[in-house]
Amino acid sequence: MEAERRSGEADLLARVRLRDLAAFEGLYRLYHPRLSRFVTSLVRRHPLVEEVVNDTMMVLWDKPESYGGQAKLSTWLYAIAYRKAIRARLRQDEPVEDGHRPELGDDDAPPDRDFGRRRAAAILQSAIEELSPDHRAVVHLTYFQEIGYREIADILGCPVDTVKTRMFHARRHLKRKLSGELADWI
Repeated sequence: MEAERRSGEADLLARVRLRDLAAFEGLYRLYHPRLSRFVTSLVRRHPLVEEVVNDTMMVLWDKPESYGGQAKLSTWLYAIAYRKAIRARLRQDEPVEDGHRPELGDDDAPPDRDFGRRRAAAILQSAIEELSPDHRAVVHLTYFQEIGYREIADILGCPVDTVKTRMFHARRHLKRKLSGELADWI
């Protein structure tokens, strides 16, 4: 499955290099949701998220030859998005919360269980938002994108030990902030 997906991405990328707009649109649809979630964890302002994701994807369109193939395409795109998000954060006048939080509900769940899940998700999201952008990036890429530490190090442009240290401090912060059962699964 993973090999097929990577092969399909490689085919689309080869077509993008030939300026095939339909291939670019395919990669855009594939990566937009994942990049948006990742960038949201860093900048938290919807208009800025869209700008960073679109700028990231424009690098793919304008300079597809700059992807050397040493890492996965996703690693390359996350690295571009990370650098652009950090620069965008530095340009921000002041942080503005848009109140947008992803809901983790299950349509078939009983109302009390769904309420409990939403409450736990809100508590966790609030604790994650208190982390520094670097710590949020590591948590997001590890838990929400299921990316390994080596690949995260490539994305963030830092040593693997730095990723491990950031994760250690992020987990410690989250355990302090989360009480009861929530702290047990960090």
